[in-house]
Amino acid sequence: MARPGVPRAPAAGWKRHIVRQLRQRDRMQKALFLELVPAYNHLLEQAELLDKFSKKLQTEPKDVTLATHQGPWEEDSGPDSNQFPSLATLRVKWNEEEEGLRLVCGEMAYQVVEKSAALGALESQLEEQQSRLAALDSRVGELQEAREQRAAQVREQRAQNAAQRAAYEALRARAGLQEAALRRRQEEARDLLERLVQRKARAAAERNLRNERRERAKQAQVSQELKKAAKRTVSICESPNTIQGDGFRERPETLALAAEPESLENEACEKWKRPFRSASATSLTLSHCVDVVKGFLDFKKRRGHSIGGAPEQRYQSIPVCVAARLPTWAQDVLDAHLSEVNAVCFGPDSSLLATGGADCLIHLWNVVGGRLEANQTLKGAGGSITSVDFDPSGSQVLAATYNQAAQLWKVGEAQSKETLSGHKDKVTAAKFKLTRHQAVTGSRDRTVKEWDLDRAYCSRTINVLSYCNDVVCGNHIIISGHNDQKIRFWDSRGPRCIQVIPVQGRVTSLSLSHDQLHLLSCSRDNTLKVIDLRVSNIRQVFRADGFKCSSDWTKAVFSPDRSYALAGSGDGALYIWNADTGKLEGSLQGPHCTAVNAVAWCYSGSHVASVDQGRKIALWH
Repeated sequence: MARPGVPRAPAAGWKRHIVRQLRQRDRMQKALFLELVPAYNHLLEQAELLDKFSKKLQTEPKDVTLATHQGPWEEDSGPDSNQFPSLATLRVKWNEEEEGLRLVCGEMAYQVVEKSAALGALESQLEEQQSRLAALDSRVGELQEAREQRAAQVREQRAQNAAQRAAYEALRARAGLQEAALRRRQEEARDLLERLVQRKARAAAERNLRNERRERAKQAQVSQELKKAAKRTVSICESPNTIQGDGFRERPETLALAAEPESLENEACEKWKRPFRSASATSLTLSHCVDVVKGFLDFKKRRGHSIGGAPEQRYQSIPVCVAARLPTWAQDVLDAHLSEVNAVCFGPDSSLLATGGADCLIHLWNVVGGRLEANQTLKGAGGSITSVDFDPSGSQVLAATYNQAAQLWKVGEAQSKETLSGHKDKVTAAKFKLTRHQAVTGSRDRTVKEWDLDRAYCSRTINVLSYCNDVVCGNHIIISGHNDQKIRFWDSRGPRCIQVIPVQGRVTSLSLSHDQLHLLSCSRDNTLKVIDLRVSNIRQVFRADGFKCSSDWTKAVFSPDRSYALAGSGDGALYIWNADTGKLEGSLQGPHCTAVNAVAWCYSGSHVASVDQGRKIALWH
C-alpha cells in the first residue's frame, strides 16, 4: 500500500489503464445480457406454472374415476357440483396451455441459441480486443521509450545549439574585429598609395627641376663661351676644322651643340669657308651662332613641354596589309580557358595570339600552319580579364582586369611586370599608345587615365560623366566609348574633351583603322557604325538579320586594310560587312554554340580569331 505524500511509481499508470478497460468490458457485456436475463426469468416462471399444472393433473384423474362410478343421480346430489369445471374442459385448457408453453419454450430455446451465438461472437471480439489492447500496450511502452530517447536527444541538441550559438557569437565578434582591422588596413593602403603617388610626383618634379637646372647651366656656359669667343679676334682658314686665335680652343660640347641643327651646321660651314679675316665679321658670325643655339634650345623646351624634355620616342610602324582575305572556315578550335573568354588580340607579327578570360589567366598561342600551339601562360592578374593588347613592338602585353587595375607583362615572363592601380572600379579597357612607355585605361568609375609605364605612374586622369567601355589611341588623340551612348575625343596635349559624337545604344567597342581616318563602333542597338574622322560624321551603319550584340564587352574590329568590318553575335555566328558599300558579305556558322565575346584580325590579313562565353577559341582561315 502506498504511503501518503509519496508519489506513485510510473508503472501504476498501466494498472489504472487495465482497470478502466475491465470496467468498460463489464459495461458492454452487461448491456448484452440485459435482454436475456428477463426472458430467462419469464421462462422460469412459466416452467414453475407448468410444473404446478402437471402436479394438479396427476391428482385429478382419481377424482374423475370416482365420479364415473356414481350414478346419474349422484351428479346433482352434491351441493358444489356447479363450482368446478368438467374434466373435458380442463383437459382442453391443459392441452392449449401445454401447446402454448411448448411454443414459448421453442421460442425461448431459439432465443437462447441466438444469444449463445452472439455471446460467442462477442467473446471472440473481446479476445481480439484484448490481444489488440496488449499489442497497443506494448506499442505504448515502445513509444514511451522512444519519446524518452528523443527527449534526451533534444536536450543534447539544445546543449549543442547553445555551444554553437556561443561559438557563433565569438566568431561574429572576431569577424567584426577583423573587418575593422581590414578597413584600417585598406585605409592605410590607400594612404600609402596616395603617398607613393605623391612621392613619385615629387620625384618626377625634382628630376625635371634638376634637368632644367642642368640644362640652364649648360646653356649659360655655352652662352658665356660663345660670348667670350665673339669678343676675340679669330682667323678662319680654308679648312673648316681649323680655328686659330689667341689661345682659343673650341670646347667639344660647344661644337656638339652648335652642330645639332642641320641648318646651323650648313650655315657655319659656309661662313667658315669664306676667305676673310675681319674681327667684326667673325663677331657677327659667332653672335648669330649664339642666337641659333638659343633658338634651338627654346625649340627643345617647347617640344618636350619642359626644359630638357626628351623628344617623344615612337614605335616603329607596323607593315600595312594590302588586301585582307575573307575567312571561310575554322581551321582550329580549342578550349582555351577554364571559364568564359572575354578578350583576344594578335601580336604585330601575326604569329602570336593572346587570350584573356574570367579565370584570371592570359594564354599566349603560337599560330603555326593554321593551328594554335600553347606558348605561355601569364599569371598574376587579380580578377577577370576584360581586355588584352600587345604593344607595337610585340614585347609587352597589357591587360585590364576586374581588380580595379591594369597589369603589364613582358613576353617570356610568366609573372606580372607592373600593376597600374588607381581606378576605383572595374577596368574595362587598356591600350598602348603609339608613343613608347605610355598607355591609356578606361574604367567603370567614370575615368580615363594616361599612364607612364616607366614609372607605373598615372600622368593624367580624365573625368567623364559615364562608364567607359573601350578606348583607342591615335597619334595625339584618345577616343573613348561610353555607356551613355556617346563617343568622346580627347587631345592628349589638352585638358578637355574636343568632340562628342552621339550614337544609338551603349558603346561596347571601338576599332581605329590603320590610317587613323575611320573609327568602327559597336553598340547595344545591334548595329556597327563607321565614323569618318575627317568630317566627324557617321558614314555607314551595319545591320543584319540575326546579328545581336549580346553584352557590354562585345568587340568588333576592322580588317587590316579597312575593307571589312567583323563582329561576333549572340547566336555564335561571325558577321562580315563591306566597309565601303555597307553590304553584308556573309556570316560564318561554326564551332561557337554560345555568344561570341570578341574577335581579332591579324595584321597580315590571313587569319581571324574568335572567342566565346563557352571557353572556346576558333582560328579562321
